[in-house]
Amino acid sequence: MAAKLNFSDIAWRSEVGLHRQGNEDSALVSQSLLAVADGMGGYVGGEIASKTVIEKLIQLLPTLENPELDNESREDLLSSSIESMDAAIAEIGAARPELVGMGTTLTSIALFDSNLLLLHLGDSRAYRLRGKRIEQLSHDHTVVQELIDQGRLSPDEIADHPQRSFLTQALMGKENLSPILLAYPVLKGDRYLLCSDGLTAVLDEAQIAKAMQQDLTSAVNSLIDLTYKAGAPDNVTVIVAEVGESKANIKTQGFGAAL
Repeated sequence: MAAKLNFSDIAWRSEVGLHRQGNEDSALVSQSLLAVADGMGGYVGGEIASKTVIEKLIQLLPTLENPELDNESREDLLSSSIESMDAAIAEIGAARPELVGMGTTLTSIALFDSNLLLLHLGDSRAYRLRGKRIEQLSHDHTVVQELIDQGRLSPDEIADHPQRSFLTQALMGKENLSPILLAYPVLKGDRYLLCSDGLTAVLDEAQIAKAMQQDLTSAVNSLIDLTYKAGAPDNVTVIVAEVGESKANIKTQGFGAAL
């Protein structure tokens, strides 16, 4: 029988950056589930929104890890979890009117039975490094990405576009969401990166790929250091994980939950 694969080595950090008063990012790190949520709506509201969706994922994790579940059932659970997350944010907003308008992105990857399940809303990102080849697995839910997809904007024009930070999908308690849910086969030695847009706003894919080829702690530290050198305009959260057969070794520095 083939050995069970999981996220066997994980390193992560979450930093405020140079231009924010607090950190609205939240993260979840475990041997089978990783997630980054980037809150918005003011420091208090954004932090509450991102923590709310991470808490919902933590509650879901024991069910996802049930060995009797197949991956189709896990996909259904992850898909339906979006509704409960969005409803939770709506409930908080109804009870606290000052928080109306808060929201969060969510990018998560779950690894079970040698299959990776990506759940994604917003502009946080997931990348895979296989050998020396990096690939973006997520697809940004942004106005500028829609314009690129329609052939009306080139990637080189994003940095100066007035709507570069406008999201088309996010968890804001308003329903009508269309999350991306995709499955990918995994190989031992694959590396995965989850990050908030505080990283990708200032680093390109080549810089990210080069940093990810180091040992995991060095990779995370390099990505954070490069972000600060580029001005760190936003909160930045980085999780780098490698697929293997051993129990997870988690190296933590930041805000979130490491399980």
